[in-house]
Amino acid sequence: MTTATTTTLLPGTDTVLEALPKVSLHDHLDGGLRPQTIIELAADAGVELPTTDAHELAAWFAEKSNSGSLVEYLKTFDITTAVMQSREGLERVAREAVLDLAADGVVWGELRWAPEQHQQGGLSLDETVEAVQAGIDAGVQEARSLGHRIRIGQLVSAMRHADRGLEIAELAVRHRDYGVVGFDIAGAEAGFPASRLRDAFDHLAASFFPATVHAGEADGLESIRGALLDGRALRLGHGVRLAEDIEITTEGESTFARLGTLAEWVKDRGIALETSPSSNLQTGAIAQWGDELVDHPLDLFYQLGFRVTVNTDNRLMSGTTLSRELALVAEAFGYGLDDILAFQLNAAEAAFLPVEDRVELAEMIVEGFEAALAGEHAE
Repeated sequence: MTTATTTTLLPGTDTVLEALPKVSLHDHLDGGLRPQTIIELAADAGVELPTTDAHELAAWFAEKSNSGSLVEYLKTFDITTAVMQSREGLERVAREAVLDLAADGVVWGELRWAPEQHQQGGLSLDETVEAVQAGIDAGVQEARSLGHRIRIGQLVSAMRHADRGLEIAELAVRHRDYGVVGFDIAGAEAGFPASRLRDAFDHLAASFFPATVHAGEADGLESIRGALLDGRALRLGHGVRLAEDIEITTEGESTFARLGTLAEWVKDRGIALETSPSSNLQTGAIAQWGDELVDHPLDLFYQLGFRVTVNTDNRLMSGTTLSRELALVAEAFGYGLDDILAFQLNAAEAAFLPVEDRVELAEMIVEGFEAALAGEHAE
């Protein structure tokens, strides 16, 4: 699988979503490998695969990921991380990720990954970050030579079940001027609250370094509360179970929503929700509301004025792109181009960039959407 060549139309229009400038905030580096790359890297690393046919391997990842369980979903990463244990493997995967995002129209992307999972080949933590950055730099240069406008930042993640949080936080801060733009914690959520890594978050706060925290995906309101209080999270990774703090009532033909204090805080402070629609279905994150995309609380959040963003999470596991995710939510909720633009501006505002860069990013996005909006409104 090479860079994206598909054409995804906004439902009911002739607008090609890949052609629109987009922002990707929640994209796991080890969840976005090309199947053919896995096959080639596995051969060099001696990693056994279920198949060496690229199309069959892509189908295998999709099947295993549709488990309804985050824990089971995460097991597919055993293969992708296994082929990312060398400098060459990390550089290649990062370079190709940039090219794939650029082909999908992404102009600002944040690639998250956990350096502590990539040391089996003898690399130090700093060497893993440097290898990924080398791949990102090469990918950006190549993408720009092809006419794309793209910038990429690293989000360094600590695994929440391990005890290396402070070490990884220090690593992230150490590389803040060399490509790392933020911190994250990832892995099994239930039973591993943000408070386990409180010393890491203390260090980040003292360094004025931004963090996003996976919360409200496989655990409920207490996990989200911990992300905000212990993690000082500026964004919530997924955050969909925040809907548990919203009470919906109906009186006659009118529907009312009452926000609990937690939901109200997230909304009023503009804390971004990094929703990932296809992934949220696969992991069962929205199971209490249903098992179809139309049941996703994304639209509820959006209608209530939360800072909602749409993301891919893991492009390989979900067989998706950002353009595809936007088309899916547009189809499910009847969104038009104005709504797609709103999601991109939400993401631009929440990006881990200096304010001047966020303003410039928003202007670029609006400029890129204007022609499409004018064309749609003229029809």
